[in-house]
Amino acid sequence: MGYQRFTAEPLSEWMKSGGPDSDIVISSRIRVARNLESDIFPILATDEQADEVLGKVRGVLSHPSLLQLGHFEWIDMNELNDLEKMVLVEKHLISPNLANDSRNSAVILSDNESISIMVNEEDHLRIQCLYPGFQIREAWELADRIDDIFESRLDYAYDEKRGYLTSCPTNVGTGIRASVMLHLPALVITQQINRLLNAIHQVGLAVRGIYGEGSEALGNLFQISNQITLGQSEEEILNNLYSVVRQIIEHERTARKRLLAENEYRLRDRVGRSYGILSNAAIIDSKEAAQRLSDVRLGIDLGLIDGVSANVLNELTIMTQPGFLQQVAGQRLNPDERDVRRAQLIRERLNRKKGFGLN
Repeated sequence: MGYQRFTAEPLSEWMKSGGPDSDIVISSRIRVARNLESDIFPILATDEQADEVLGKVRGVLSHPSLLQLGHFEWIDMNELNDLEKMVLVEKHLISPNLANDSRNSAVILSDNESISIMVNEEDHLRIQCLYPGFQIREAWELADRIDDIFESRLDYAYDEKRGYLTSCPTNVGTGIRASVMLHLPALVITQQINRLLNAIHQVGLAVRGIYGEGSEALGNLFQISNQITLGQSEEEILNNLYSVVRQIIEHERTARKRLLAENEYRLRDRVGRSYGILSNAAIIDSKEAAQRLSDVRLGIDLGLIDGVSANVLNELTIMTQPGFLQQVAGQRLNPDERDVRRAQLIRERLNRKKGFGLN
């Protein structure tokens, strides 16, 4: 089946098991940016120079320590069509940047899709590790292990004063970007989110949408990550993020309890209406679908809904994106056609749950 298996299923294997604080934290991610010392950075490299990097990186796949981590699939980006690239972006396995400029580039994926290594993106290597729930330190341990394997075979661009050298100055130093995807509906509903996000910015962290920089926080999903990579150690970066995210989790839990205590019937009504619309709508756009799915997820987490699992909502979050919708349809769809297909897909998926009920 080859690389097609990575675009055929909406839910990555690593997402099927829950993690700590998974009622609020969807996923934890570490991304490590590295470049090879003797090679021109990708943004300036010729086709021939970029191909040389591909050959060097591909040679590391036979490293015994890497083989101990499981099977890896090498995928040349020029083998993928535009829809397949879009699906990989929607599953967070590659960046929009790699999808848009995939000349002489590749991605290396583990079987369970928790490890993704982009080659010749903005940097020669972008090593990404994903874990369910709040497991940012576990994600770092795995990424650090993989990084050591590649560094044992490749000479990295490194400066004693500045640290690891990268194409973008904002990544110079440790080269790591640690991020956590959070579902924060109660903070949004109680109108506390803006004050909290301002506080997060003041402690050196960035807040982005579901697909990173420049994306919108659809469905009350927010990505919190470090901004500083120079002048701090990896441990300091992780500790700062961990501490702040732990506080956000507690704020969200407090807000959820407050909603139940002060506005239980309004909350039940909101959750029930959203489930009813998702189960019966003939047409729905991506923004409304994300918001309704967020309401239902909140209902599940608070015990207001029986018969629907969080994994179903995780699947639908991916399945209702433009790329996946069009891949399932086997053709390009205009926005109106996508809205019809999206509604149909959600109806079919949710109506399988015969045991659904409001508590």
